Amino acid sequence: MNAPIAGPPDPASARGPLPGYLDHARIGPLSRRAAAALTAATALAGRADPADLDRLFALGDAARDSAARLLDARPHEITLVPSTSNGLFTVAAALHGPGTVLVPRGEFPANVYPWLRFAGRGGPDVRLLDPDGPRHISPDLLRRHLSPDVTALTVSAADSLTGHLAPLAALKEILGPDRLLIVDAIQGLGAVPLETDAADVLVSGGQKWLRAGWGAALLLIRDRCGERLAPGLGGWAGVTDPFAVRHPAPSLPGAAAHLATNPDFPAAAAIGAAVDDLLGQGGPAAAGIRIRSTLAELLDRARRAGAEILSDGLAPRERAGIGSFRLPGHAPDSVHRALEAAGVITTRRDEWIRLSPHTSTPAAAVDLFAEALRSLARRTTHGNGDTRVGTPGPTRATTSTSTSTSTSTSTSTSTESSTHPKTQAHAHAHAPTDTPTDAQESPCPTS
Repeated sequence: MNAPIAGPPDPASARGPLPGYLDHARIGPLSRRAAAALTAATALAGRADPADLDRLFALGDAARDSAARLLDARPHEITLVPSTSNGLFTVAAALHGPGTVLVPRGEFPANVYPWLRFAGRGGPDVRLLDPDGPRHISPDLLRRHLSPDVTALTVSAADSLTGHLAPLAALKEILGPDRLLIVDAIQGLGAVPLETDAADVLVSGGQKWLRAGWGAALLLIRDRCGERLAPGLGGWAGVTDPFAVRHPAPSLPGAAAHLATNPDFPAAAAIGAAVDDLLGQGGPAAAGIRIRSTLAELLDRARRAGAEILSDGLAPRERAGIGSFRLPGHAPDSVHRALEAAGVITTRRDEWIRLSPHTSTPAAAVDLFAEALRSLARRTTHGNGDTRVGTPGPTRATTSTSTSTSTSTSTSTSTESSTHPKTQAHAHAHAPTDTPTDAQESPCPTS
């Protein structure tokens, strides 16, 4: 039996995130425009009048048109799927072997499991690439592994821990027209400009930097590669005549061929409104300037406090909206708790504290963050802080270093928890989880 739905939200929650909310790489709180669109669309679904339903269904088309403007694509090259994970599984089901797909070893698991699951089931083999240096992927790394059997590279537009921004145009140039560049864009889309025209396939949910909530993700499949992707998960919603006498009926043109069923229309309304909001405020270029500026201030304050910055050698344009740090001599969970106590909301991934501000982040957040670090240092100086010291562990814990082709290849694993006392959610799932203490492992990692 389902638990009863709680009553009206606490008035404090209606004001939006706390001033010190620096966790958009995990969850981007719904923007006002997305929330309004979601509410209005839900009301249409509640009335279920034929005219209202027509308006509801049209919201999916409107969201697709908005996404086409954002991604410099044709509307028929875009469809809506439930999540980033679902979109990546859709692409993995569509990409048939023989061949090999390259996957950077540090990829978030949502961009690993689809390829592992379909390897040996008609899909290409999987080869993991070990990064060299602070960049999760580079043209040189790709060039060294570009053997004749490679048919695709799948990569995050922005690394979820370091914030490194993949050079998509350079990668596509090396791949050439006959190999696919598949991009998980969830940690970059809406935060910074992306070289989206280089992507043959791109997937991104709306619950992070777009601040659109769960339930809808953008799936872009360019016409130039459409013939190489069979509709592996395409269902009745992806064909021209769902009620044909004989099945399967011919597929719809474009990305819609990969639809299993209709999208979540209220969620489609929210992601469409979020994209319109982004474009109306100057687009990714304007957002990127503000987000990178705030992140640079935060990282500078962390350096002044003696912190070590992960991948500190990245140039400003190589970093998206994410930066991570650790304080030598301080246990990560104690730093995590100290930030929470000061109202600064972040994510802990292993020994690293991840910062991810947004355009909505107020200037006061930088001061809150700096004061929290100073307060932690004072407590340590006076001898009553938690200063468990040990040899720092690796940035990512891996169980294998082989780069050979395998369908049972391991990838990175990590412990991640948020400093938000009520926010523990999987990056690509819909159900909330119980909040663990900071010293515990999160029951499900998040991107």
